[in-house]
Amino acid sequence: MTALPPLAPHDYWQQLVEGREDAKETRFDKSYPVWLSGGRQLLLPIRALPDGQHGLASLIINQASFAVVAALADEVASRLIPFAPDIVVGLPTLGLTLASAVAERLGHARYVPFGTSRKFWYDEALSVPLSSITTPEQSKRLYVDPRLVPLLEGKRVALIDDVISSGKSIVAGLKLLETLAISPVVVGAAMLQTVRWHNPVAAQWGGEVVAAFTTPLLERAANGLWLVA
Repeated sequence: MTALPPLAPHDYWQQLVEGREDAKETRFDKSYPVWLSGGRQLLLPIRALPDGQHGLASLIINQASFAVVAALADEVASRLIPFAPDIVVGLPTLGLTLASAVAERLGHARYVPFGTSRKFWYDEALSVPLSSITTPEQSKRLYVDPRLVPLLEGKRVALIDDVISSGKSIVAGLKLLETLAISPVVVGAAMLQTVRWHNPVAAQWGGEVVAAFTTPLLERAANGLWLVA
């Protein structure tokens, strides 16, 4: 197995190496490894939560190398193909990076970005409140440009975000689609972070969620290493 060298903070999300699934670690120091197809491994930095005893593997896709973004888009697109989506919808902010690349791989000419910046021609009725695990205190709204609504009507929609963690952003996206009388055929993400999102998403929508990989909640051991909680 080719090992990744110790990574500086700016080196995360920059390279994939060949890994072996039969050599998976059970204790982790500063990084959590995930596997993509073909035995490729990507290291994610572990971020300690405020309680100091738990941590999460982190992905910031717009800081990733082009090669890593391409690999993640390939993984997500391959999982969306069975659902035959006609159009991809991306959630801001980081989900837009993934959604555009996924749409291109599906052979689409464009995608529909949802946004948080209200343009003067937007319709407030076509918006819903939005928060996320990384911006819990910010008061935002999620909008769809009214001029793009015809691209969605009567179509098989795939809703895409970069990471699904608490489920708040995806639920907001589902609610905004609901204002258009649209239920997506699938929800996709690069990373499913723990299982916190299960209940809120299931309460809003009963469809299937796919991702390139999943990551667990981590717990700090007495020796300072991280274990799966």
